[in-house]
Amino acid sequence: MSIKFTKPLLRVASALLGIIFAVFYRIRVKGLENYEAAGQRVLIIANHVSFLDAVLLKVYLPGDPAFVINPHIARRWWVRWLSSFIPLLPVESDNPLAIRALVARLKENRSAVVFPEGRITVTGGLMKIYDGPGLVADRVGATLLPVRIDGAQYTHFSYLRGRARLRLFPRITVTVLPPRKIDIPETVKGAERRKRVGIMFSDLMADMVFSTTNTQRTLYEALLEARTIHGARRIIADDIRREPVSYRGIILRAYILGTRMASETKPGAYVGLLLPTSTTVAIAFFGLHLHGRIPAMLNFSMGSRGMLSAAATAKVEVVYTSRRFVVEAKLGDMVGKLAGRVKVRYFEDMIPDIGIGTRLRGMVAACFPLLTYRRLCPDSNPNDPAVVLFTSGSEGTPKGVVLSHANLLSNIEQLKSRGDFNATDTILNALPTFHSFGFTIGMLLPLLSGIRVFFYPSPLHYRVIPEIAYEVNATMMFGTNTFLAGYAHNAHPYDFYSLRYVFAGAEKLQDGTRETWMNRFGVRIFEGYGATETSPVLSVNTPMENRLGSVGRFMPGVEYHLEPVSGVEDGGRLWVRGPNIMLGYLLSDAPGKLRPLDTHLGPGWYDTGDIVSIDEDGYLRIQGRTRRFAKVGAEMVSLTAIEEFVYRAWPDFSHAVVAIADERKGEQLVLVTECEAIDRQALVARAKDEGLSEIGIPKQVVQTEAIPLLGTGKIDYVAARELVVK
Repeated sequence: MSIKFTKPLLRVASALLGIIFAVFYRIRVKGLENYEAAGQRVLIIANHVSFLDAVLLKVYLPGDPAFVINPHIARRWWVRWLSSFIPLLPVESDNPLAIRALVARLKENRSAVVFPEGRITVTGGLMKIYDGPGLVADRVGATLLPVRIDGAQYTHFSYLRGRARLRLFPRITVTVLPPRKIDIPETVKGAERRKRVGIMFSDLMADMVFSTTNTQRTLYEALLEARTIHGARRIIADDIRREPVSYRGIILRAYILGTRMASETKPGAYVGLLLPTSTTVAIAFFGLHLHGRIPAMLNFSMGSRGMLSAAATAKVEVVYTSRRFVVEAKLGDMVGKLAGRVKVRYFEDMIPDIGIGTRLRGMVAACFPLLTYRRLCPDSNPNDPAVVLFTSGSEGTPKGVVLSHANLLSNIEQLKSRGDFNATDTILNALPTFHSFGFTIGMLLPLLSGIRVFFYPSPLHYRVIPEIAYEVNATMMFGTNTFLAGYAHNAHPYDFYSLRYVFAGAEKLQDGTRETWMNRFGVRIFEGYGATETSPVLSVNTPMENRLGSVGRFMPGVEYHLEPVSGVEDGGRLWVRGPNIMLGYLLSDAPGKLRPLDTHLGPGWYDTGDIVSIDEDGYLRIQGRTRRFAKVGAEMVSLTAIEEFVYRAWPDFSHAVVAIADERKGEQLVLVTECEAIDRQALVARAKDEGLSEIGIPKQVVQTEAIPLLGTGKIDYVAARELVVK
């Protein structure tokens, strides 16, 4: 039996539902002023997370918008009953005649609501975005009004059972964002216009999700929120000791260990951590945060001189490490020199001395973690420094890169707005946590998102890591081209059966590596781009937005500027600004003093030093670092491009191209290679086959047993150049 609601009954029903939602779901509605500013001809676009979505929007949005719905869904009995309460507009996305009803309604200056994903999310993130609603809005000149629904995905009305911890009455927030117009020149028509509208529409949805996510909190508060969402008992991390820890375990141990570290350090001080990738480094990191200290992640691959310089730059007075790690990594001499400058403490010596009183207080604190944090850090601020990471020192003295809580959380949420990472995933992280890739993406992303993570202490164990991936059923991995090529060379074809995401960064992904992973394991590698100073990800390819040869599209919220470079016609020097850009540097000439970004473009702009080109669809292509260009005669030559040519010709070996001074032409190119078969004549022959100019062919070839690498897996070009000079 169908009940037909009159307008008075509709108002009463809406009021009653509003009271019920307010009481049980603690509904918060933000930005209603944007609804009024949108005008009349409005297409409301919302993400789709549960069966409650349409009712929520009906109750809390003003006016009487019609809801676009799939005709097959509209025939269900409960939807037919709901149609008496909510005006429905059955539209098939692939039926142009059916879309006319939506066009007609908008032309009458009436509003409509559409869910561009076309279905309720089954991942927790955005699904495929259909461009049909955008094309309709473009055709009739309608205003787009983005609305974000958050929290309803954790109700039992969602499709996330088994992927998230569902609750009876989670808090739900509905956020109305400022209205937008589709701004595409009228001269763009046909298929090109449709493509542009689709890209703009997809970006609008990703921007909506990112901009409405709370990044104005500290990392410890984000950890506690993840504990609430996913459950205190959820096993979240493990390492080679096979002692898995839950959220409660991390919080308990962070309090106990942090209390001991706090007794030996000053509030607000930079405190050194010299540890392998493990659960211990995560516990120590959050233990310092709980007590108001700032972790300084020391890079042990820098050598003693670089590490001493880094500690001095951040005014580190105490460094915490592990005796077992120092012995197994053969860092005794380095740590000995470090101990001559700062106080070095070993966890193995500290833990037995922790008293029963501290342990009992830790158990209480784990039961009331937020109250404990507020008591210990009453003045914490999202824009305070959260960590200092150090550059590799390849350009000279290491610089300390200071990242805030908001920087790091922004980068994590930027990634999540473009990807479908969820609690069913397992991340295998073998990258060092002193490197921004291993730190943010390999440690913080999983811990703050409910994703299980397995920590492995070294990315260089090419035979072991594929076995670990197989054993833990890893679904996500990260690495540089060098590391990924090493794993592929040593892995069994079934080792990576469970992987669905493999991200590459820090150095150029070679075609041979990409093809090997696809052909042997059936796994696509998604190449990204960033820097320590950008927390680190600036752009990345994803399953929905992937272009071969590019490093993807910019993350939501990132602005960019290309500065012209003499001799470079296609592209320019990349400057960026956004919420993930660092607070500033710590430099050796002013130890412990933060130097904020302040450039000729204004505050907050960061010079990446990279020459990039950006195509009309927003995909980036890296042509090389500014210092990775050589002036040969009157021509600017990209050393990166020459390397790629060599890799195409001899893909089974590692190569590096460097430039040295030349009296006649200014600079000359030299190839450093592991391949004994390459000589100048072979290079000339291959270049002729590819139609390359002779100016880009290295004049000399230097063979070596192994191309020198930094601890992060990048080629050490300083050391490679020294090989040539010697």
